[in-house]
Amino acid sequence: MSAVIHLQALGLTEYEARAYTALLALGRAVPARVARQAGIPRPKIYETLERLEGRGLAARVGQNPLEYAPLSAREYLARARRSFDDRLGALDRDLSRLAPDPAPEAVYHLYGEAAIRSLCEDLTLNARRSVYMAGDLPLGERLERLTPRGVDLHRASLSGLPAIAAEGQRAFLLARDGEAAVIAHFIEEGASGEAHGVHTHNPVVIHLIEGYVQLAAQHPAGSR
Repeated sequence: MSAVIHLQALGLTEYEARAYTALLALGRAVPARVARQAGIPRPKIYETLERLEGRGLAARVGQNPLEYAPLSAREYLARARRSFDDRLGALDRDLSRLAPDPAPEAVYHLYGEAAIRSLCEDLTLNARRSVYMAGDLPLGERLERLTPRGVDLHRASLSGLPAIAAEGQRAFLLARDGEAAVIAHFIEEGASGEAHGVHTHNPVVIHLIEGYVQLAAQHPAGSR
């Protein structure tokens, strides 16, 4: 059940997540019925329900017989969201002290298709104003789907323009918000070598990529 997986990601144990979703389905129930619904061993259900009570996700609503009812999932999600935001803020402060933002002229080399695709996805998901991309049709299609609503997307093919990748390689360009860029070369099927590329915050390189994508979009063979 997806809800169980998501609850575990928020910090609940598997038994807690299963017991809570069972309570939501039942409304209120004695522990034995919750155990059957959730597929939890009877000896474990009492301590599991007590932990849910401690988390503010369940409450005892009867003593004879003992019954539990689920408390608001929305309240728990709001608490979890605040806690997560607080942790992200603390992590951001700690990381900023450990390592300052990279110098704009810095260029970082990338190796491996998985690493390149993951970085491109992160850059696209974090876009606030604009995304420019060109080349490698499957990756471009995926990133277009990931582009946040309201972001100005510019996408083109590189067909018919001067090659920027060696034979047996496929080029891909990505620039985000005028702040970050990736230039990648993927390996064609059957060709030798490893996918590679660079990641940079250099404004000159970013501007060049944006201009190249605009040129590709205007070219008859590259427009889409």
